[in-house]
Parts: sequence; structure tokens; C-alpha cells
Amino acid sequence: MPAPSAPSREERRAAAYALWMQRHDSWNGWHAGAAEHARFPRWASLWVPVLLSFFVQVPVAVALARWFHLAPTEAAVSIGIALIGPLALIGARRFPGPVVAVTAVGAALDLFVNSHYGPPYLALAFGIVSAIVRNARVWAWVSIAVAWTATLSVAVAMGADRITGPRIAATTLGILIVVGIGEGIRTRRERGDEFRRILSQRRQTEVQAERVRIARELHDVLAHSLSQINVQAGVGLHLMDKQPEKAKEALASIKETSKTALDEVRTVLGVLRAEGGADPSAPLLPEPDLSRLPGLVASVATGSLTVTLDDRLVAEKVPKPVQLALYRIAQESLTNVTRHAEGATHATVMLDRDSDGYRIEIRDDGTGSSPPTASESGGRGLLGMRERAELLGGNLSAGPAEGGGFAVVATLPAHAAELRETLA
Repeated sequence: MPAPSAPSREERRAAAYALWMQRHDSWNGWHAGAAEHARFPRWASLWVPVLLSFFVQVPVAVALARWFHLAPTEAAVSIGIALIGPLALIGARRFPGPVVAVTAVGAALDLFVNSHYGPPYLALAFGIVSAIVRNARVWAWVSIAVAWTATLSVAVAMGADRITGPRIAATTLGILIVVGIGEGIRTRRERGDEFRRILSQRRQTEVQAERVRIARELHDVLAHSLSQINVQAGVGLHLMDKQPEKAKEALASIKETSKTALDEVRTVLGVLRAEGGADPSAPLLPEPDLSRLPGLVASVATGSLTVTLDDRLVAEKVPKPVQLALYRIAQESLTNVTRHAEGATHATVMLDRDSDGYRIEIRDDGTGSSPPTASESGGRGLLGMRERAELLGGNLSAGPAEGGGFAVVATLPAHAAELRETLA
């Protein structure tokens, strides 16, 4: 079997980053919530600019008309130009591009019509920001360039003395500041959207990984337990009349196996049903480890099948993730022996550690076919065992053994297991 490769620098960095993200998940949730609430409500983002520009421009236009005793026509034109911007902003949500063009024209007309220095044409600022934020950036830039260039050209041609150098500089600076504000808001919103997308994607990935893990655990528990119950029930029925004591032992084994399986299933379901942690009504069972292997081997052995355990890791300090993986691989392999190895009379479970890492081999002397794959029968046994090995950086092979029977061999690198235990 080829030796597993050591994790690359990129893989170790990804593992460390995943741990950091897990420990900072609460901060991430707060940051996402803060970014979500940082936006104005929909009604405010529409009507606040309308009302502000209206009360800044229109009342002042009316007051200036009365103060300077403008003619009715001139006063009406001045007030009408002041009204153009606020009224146009009502459609800024659906038509941000045309709105910024209309407000730019209104601001240009205000420079010529209003001979008295009144308030700034605030509607143009809101129109620019709205267009940039709402993906109408081209409209904003073209409208500003065309309106401002046309205004300066007409002013030079007409010799308008009210459009002086300081006013041109102040207006240009104001426009650039507003554009910068709009671009800043747009950039911040895009970053917030990207952050939420990445966070949502990461959560979906975590949910999917957790679903696969739970499905793997339920399969290992139920497949093994139901197989044992089926075997023991067959033994009990066969010996009920001839050897009642043996039948009684089979029934006791069925009771114990079903109780253990029920507790493990309730533990998994308790995790699924709990929202803020483990379900207090669910029994808390420790994860299986290598200390339970002798009991597993004894439960599989029957009158027609003997199982030998060769554990050379007794003196080893095996990491807990590795112990769980080795136990589940042995459990699923022995279950397959009872279900698919026709005529099998003996099976061996060997645990060892060599230069490649931790190694487990389960071999039987049956003549039956290999366990069906997931694509053939919907089973998940071999797939689950291979996933467990690969999650720890190892590999697993399963197939007919030399000399007959079937063999499952898995190798788990020691350094990968230690990394997994550190990140757990």
C-alpha cells in the first residue's frame, strides 16, 4: 500500500484558518448582523432625500422671491426649478439613472436663474449618490460631465458674471466630494454583500458536512446493531427447541444490542433537535474508542464464526479521533462479514503502527462477494469507511484478499491525526 503523503503547507494553513473561523463564529454573526442593520430602511432611503432636498431648496426659493420682490414669472421659474430635484428623487429607486440626469439639469438651470446665492442644489447630491449606489454609475458620471461642461460653455458664451472662478471651484469640489461619498457607500455595500455571501456559503458547507457526519454515524450504529440483532435472532430461533439456554443468551444479546443502539441513536437525534446545545433528555454516551473493540469482537462472534483481535496498539497513546475512526472501520467491516461473507468461519482484526502511521486490517475467509457499493444498492458502508480515513489524511482499500476471503485495510498518518486532535 502506498504511503500517505504529508499535508501540504496550504492544507495546514487552511486547517488553521478553519479553526480560527470556528472560534470567531460569534463575532462573524455579530458583524454580519451589524452590516445588515447598517442600511437605512427602504422607506427612509427613498423619502429622507426627497424631504431634505425639498425643505432645503423650496422654502428658501420662496423666501428669496419675496425678499427680492421678484416678478411673478421669475419667482415661479425659480420655485419650479427648486421643485424639480425633490420631485425627481421620488423615482430614484426605480430609475436612478434618469433621476440623476434630471437633477443635474435642474442644478445647471439653478445656476443661471438664481441670481442670488441661495442654498446648494441638494437634490443633485442625493441623485448622484443614489445612481452610484444603485448600479447607475455611468449615468451619474455622464450626467455630471455633460451638465457641468454645458453650464460652463453657456456661461462663457453669455458672459454670465455670476458664475465666477471661486463658484466654479467650489461647485467642482462639491461634486467630487459627493461622488467620493457615493463610491465609498457603494464599495462598503459591496464588501458587506460579499462578506454575507461568504459567511452564508461557509455555513451551508458546515451544515452539509455535519449532515454527512450524522448520516455516517447513524449508518454505522444502525447497520451494525440491526445486523447483530438479525444474526442473534436467527440463532435464537434455531436453538429455541434444542438448546433453550443458548436461545436465552441470544435474546439477552439482542436486548443489550438494541438498548445500546437506541441510546446512540437518541444521542444523535438529541443533537439534531437541540437549538442551543445538546438535548438534556438525550442520553450522553462517550464516543467509541479502542477500549470497546474486545466487546465489539465478542458481540460479532457466533457459533459458526470466530473473530480474533490482534491489538498491537495497547501501549500506544492513540489520539481520540483516530480511535473513533479505527473503531468505526472495524465495526462496519465486521458487519459486512456477517452480512456478505458467505461461509465465513473466521475473521481477524489487526491493529498496528508502522512508519506510515496507524494501520487496521480486517480479513475474513468467506466466499461471498464484496459488499455492494453505494451506487449498486444504496449502501454507504464502504463510502463511510473511506470518508473516515480520508478525513484524517489516510486512505482505505477494500477488495478480495490473496488466498480467498475479503480484506479491508486502512492507514491513518500519525501527524495528520495529531493535527486533527489539536484542531478539535
